[in-house]
Amino acid sequence: MESILLGIIQGLTEFLPVSSSGHLEIAKFILNDASIQEKSLLFTVMLHFGTALSTIIVFRKDILEIFKGLVSKNKEDINFSLKIILSMIPAAIVGVVFDDVIDSFFEGNILLVASMLILTGLILFIADRAKTTDKPVGWTDAIIIGFAQMIAILPGISRSGATISTAVLLGVDRYKSARFSFLMVVPLIFGKMAKDLLSGDFAVSVEQSWELLFGFIAALVTGIFACTWMIALVKRSKLKYFSYYCFIVAIVVFIYLAVK
Repeated sequence: MESILLGIIQGLTEFLPVSSSGHLEIAKFILNDASIQEKSLLFTVMLHFGTALSTIIVFRKDILEIFKGLVSKNKEDINFSLKIILSMIPAAIVGVVFDDVIDSFFEGNILLVASMLILTGLILFIADRAKTTDKPVGWTDAIIIGFAQMIAILPGISRSGATISTAVLLGVDRYKSARFSFLMVVPLIFGKMAKDLLSGDFAVSVEQSWELLFGFIAALVTGIFACTWMIALVKRSKLKYFSYYCFIVAIVVFIYLAVK
């Protein structure tokens, strides 16, 4: 049941701008289950695999276009594919160089998570007030959005919230912002998964295998729903409601830590 719960949390919050990593840290902290922490790395890898696969399912045509764009003679297709690659560079460099430092942020530091949720809420609230345009993602936009994704490595800062909000504040069309945000993270997720699988010791029991499977399925199914829902919400300019949610969760965590 805990595996399914964490899978649902990952699936829903990976695409909604409320920080999946922050919510997983809060859930693990509340559940206080030592077994979750023991298999935390592999479990996180499986949950991210579920949401990465849901992204591929929802954006299968777009992802195919990116690969085609790399060998296409169409300048627009080539440029879009290169912008996706360009946007990945800041987070990829930080992920490789500061991997151990980043891992230390995911050790139950719930105060950090709550503080970063406040920051996420502020970013979303400001972005929601930006004007609607039909501007595509430019080269400079791709780099700046990439740096936003790099900062969102911190638990509590929503990756989709930071990247979509940054794109919208740069004047990029809301739908194009969401599409670019979801597509730019797929290679990074699979890269992180490959690195963790190659570096970790993932011997698990039969019981743990079932837990991983249930968590994966829950993340996949809810991820498909959340990804589709998020695109519709961004089009309708409802980011401020997610900012309120982030504020509420952060306040609840602060109160919980104060009375605990």
